[in-house]
Amino acid sequence: MSIVLYGIPNCDTVKKARAWMAEHQFVYTFHDFKKQGVPAQIDAWMAELGWERLVNRQGATWRKLDPAVQAIVRDEASARQLMREQPSVIKRPVVDWGDGFTVGFDPAAWALRRSR
Repeated sequence: MSIVLYGIPNCDTVKKARAWMAEHQFVYTFHDFKKQGVPAQIDAWMAELGWERLVNRQGATWRKLDPAVQAIVRDEASARQLMREQPSVIKRPVVDWGDGFTVGFDPAAWALRRSR
């Protein structure tokens, strides 16, 4: 099973997630949204997780957006466009476990993956 962790390296949550992965000896590939862009898998993420869970409305990037731009994000297509244009608005990290996706850092849920 090939694990891919998607995020931004200077994000505190991504740093915690990467440290946890290393501590628990998970082998993974890191995909940097800033350098490598938003991957085509975004459609699979939205299909499994829902666009609402992927758009981080609590983050600084969202809060800095013009209210008119925020108001436009009301469905999958508008969310996809915003996430492609502003990768920092994606809740992080997104993890492709090979058999499904998760968003956010949840050590307890991730530990269960180790026991599979």
